[in-house]
Amino acid sequence: MTEKWHLISNCNSCNNCNNCVLVTNDEYVGNDFPGYSAPKPVAGSPWMEKKRVERGNGTMIDVAHYIDTCMNCREPACVNPKSEGVVYQREDGIVIINPEKAKGRKDIVGMCPHGHIHWNEELELPQKWTWDAHLLDAGWTQPRAASVCPTDALVAVKATDAEMDARVASGELSMRDAKRGSRLYDKNADRLNKCFVGASLCTVKDGVEDCASGVKLLLKRDGHVIAEAESDDFGEFRFDGLDGDGETYALEIGDQLTREFTLTTSAYLGTIEVGAS
Repeated sequence: MTEKWHLISNCNSCNNCNNCVLVTNDEYVGNDFPGYSAPKPVAGSPWMEKKRVERGNGTMIDVAHYIDTCMNCREPACVNPKSEGVVYQREDGIVIINPEKAKGRKDIVGMCPHGHIHWNEELELPQKWTWDAHLLDAGWTQPRAASVCPTDALVAVKATDAEMDARVASGELSMRDAKRGSRLYDKNADRLNKCFVGASLCTVKDGVEDCASGVKLLLKRDGHVIAEAESDDFGEFRFDGLDGDGETYALEIGDQLTREFTLTTSAYLGTIEVGAS
C-alpha cells in the first residue's frame, strides 16, 4: 500500500506560539511556486488557522489549541468531475489546485465542506495550503509549519492509511473527519470534543476552612462505576472524557456524600464541604 502524508495536531503540546501560522504566511505570501500555488494575498483568509477550545467555568478552566487547515481527505469533495483537470490528488495524498488552470474558478471554493479553499480576489484563483508539497518534493521531511513547532505539537507522518487507521483504532489519534477519511488527526482529542466535571473539596473545623486532600471519589452512571479519582493537595479533582450529551451522573464523595448532576457541557461544581479530617 502506498504511503501518504498525514498531519497530527497534538493539543496537549500546543502552547499557542502561532509559529505554524506565521511561517505558513511567510512561505506563501508574495511567493510563486509554479505547478503548486500562486502567491497568497497579504490579507484574506489564512490557509492555516490556530483555533481554541475553552472548557469549564469558574476557577476550573481548560484551554486547548489545535490546527485547522486542508485535510487532504482520502475522498476529497473538491476532486470531482466538475473540477477535473484543475484539482487533483497526488499519489502521496496531497491535493493540489493547479494555479495555471484554476483562474476564474470561484465555484471550487464552495466544494470544500470545511471551508479550507479560499478565493484570491486579485489573482481570481481558488487557493489552499498545499502541505508545502514543493518543499516535500525537494527533500524536506516536514512542512515548514511542523519544522518550526518547538513542542512537536504539529507533526507530519508519511505512512499507509492502514497504519494510521490502526493508531485511530487504538485510541491514540482521532480522525478530524471520519466521513471523508481526513488525513488530519488530533491527539488527545478529548480536550476538544469531550467534557469534564470537577470541584474543590474542603473541610471546616472550628470555623477554619481547609483543603480536603486524598478524598476518594467515584463517578457512577446508571448505577455502575465508570471512573475513580482522588482529590489533590488543593482538594481539587476532575473527571474528563465525558460525553456531555445530557446524561445523568452520580458523584460519590468518600463515604459521606452523593451528588447527582446532568452534564451538557464541562462544569465546575464549586466548593463542596466534606467531613473534617
